[in-house]
Amino acid sequence: MQSVPRRAWTLFEPIHDIVYFAPESREQFAGAGLRGGWMGYFASRSAPMGAVGPEVVVAVFHNFQPAMVRRAIPDAWQFSSPERVLAARLAAVDAALRRLWGDDTESAAVAEAAELALQAAAHLRADGRPLFAGHAGLPVPTAPHLALWHACTLLREHRFDGHVAALTAHGLDGLAALVTAVAVGKGIDATTLRSLRGWTDEEWAQGEQRLQQRGLLDEEGRLTDAGEATRAAVEDLTDRLAAEPWDHLGEERRKRLFQLLAPLASRLEGPGGLMYPNPIGVSRPATA
Repeated sequence: MQSVPRRAWTLFEPIHDIVYFAPESREQFAGAGLRGGWMGYFASRSAPMGAVGPEVVVAVFHNFQPAMVRRAIPDAWQFSSPERVLAARLAAVDAALRRLWGDDTESAAVAEAAELALQAAAHLRADGRPLFAGHAGLPVPTAPHLALWHACTLLREHRFDGHVAALTAHGLDGLAALVTAVAVGKGIDATTLRSLRGWTDEEWAQGEQRLQQRGLLDEEGRLTDAGEATRAAVEDLTDRLAAEPWDHLGEERRKRLFQLLAPLASRLEGPGGLMYPNPIGVSRPATA
């Protein structure tokens, strides 16, 4: 049975993630002056922190090959600005959600979900969470569907910052995090993930070798007992660091929010939306 924070993740993560997969994002980012999908990704996700340099993005995003980041940042800030990029991002989300949710975009259910999700996000603290802190400084959109996306983004980036802390506490850098995630065997394959995160075959093999020397991987690239224990400890700590908003929300409001989010998140799957498995590692929305 999934923990409450883990189930919550499967519900708010897809709503946030639509900005990475919807074709509207590429169109809007190009209109804002950015060049290419990855420049749009790195610039739009880091923009709440300001026009930061590549070293900050590498550190905060954690699992991308540094050279991949440097191909997009800081050049993005010569072509555009954080303000233009954030406006383009919100326009992309608006268009994508209206396309995928249709008339339900302006439904009472979406408005109620936005209110409850914002109540949950109000209990988040920014200590040691740079991505969350940047997003927490942005204004809440007035349209309910965009307010819901904003709340899900706050919950998501807060959890992500905590996940990076958990990985770091257990000695897993960005590459090791990817290698061990693939070794769990429940997500996207190694070849695809290497390509999407910019690591070469040689770098990946070196990452595997370092994990083998630590006793976390066996010679065939599978997790050892120690490796499984480490990954389990990381996920447990990630959940514990993400538990506070759900404790504060209380069981009744939490159950209602989950009930509202499940069908909304599920409707984002398919062409022009999310696919499973995906490089983020989130599973399909938990319905029970």
